[in-house]
Amino acid sequence: MKITAPNLSRIALGAVLAASLLACNKTKPADKPAASPTSSKETVVYINQDTLLSKYDYAKDVNKSIQDKGKAAQTDVQSRGQAFQREYADYQKNVNTMPADQRQTTEQRLQREQQDLQSYQQNAAAQFQNEQSTEAGKVYDKIADFAKGYAKEKGYKLVLMYSKANPTILYGDQSLDVTADVVKRLNDAYSKDKK
Repeated sequence: MKITAPNLSRIALGAVLAASLLACNKTKPADKPAASPTSSKETVVYINQDTLLSKYDYAKDVNKSIQDKGKAAQTDVQSRGQAFQREYADYQKNVNTMPADQRQTTEQRLQREQQDLQSYQQNAAAQFQNEQSTEAGKVYDKIADFAKGYAKEKGYKLVLMYSKANPTILYGDQSLDVTADVVKRLNDAYSKDKK
């Protein structure tokens, strides 16, 4: 999943808002007594997207399914292309011995077949991209829905997503990384759903 420029702006705005919230929530020592170590809790955490997608079983299953469908579509397109190439090669062998009307009819048919093949390739690619996008959206929705409930349960105000490919977070203290717990819980839920 890629984060687009508008999403990048939203995340950056969210980080600024989170920092502002944290700054506003800090109190002067004279206002309140110091909180005990057990009651201090982070309100902003992050999930490492790279780790999550490589360890979340549902995401791995979706990725494998998409890859299998992509390979099948590619094999189908290649098979159709090879069949057309064989037909064209046969035409090339016999072009000099064909009557003019048969040659013209064959050329027109081959031209239509080539156009049909190109349309088929474009449609197959578009269908694959659409399916890939849809499946990625489902994975994202599952993670986002989970993160919402997880944040509410844990009392977090903001859950950020970190990815090395699109680093909107330059640094995050390891104590804020909840990826391992999130992966475990998502996999547990997915395991139950599969049964």
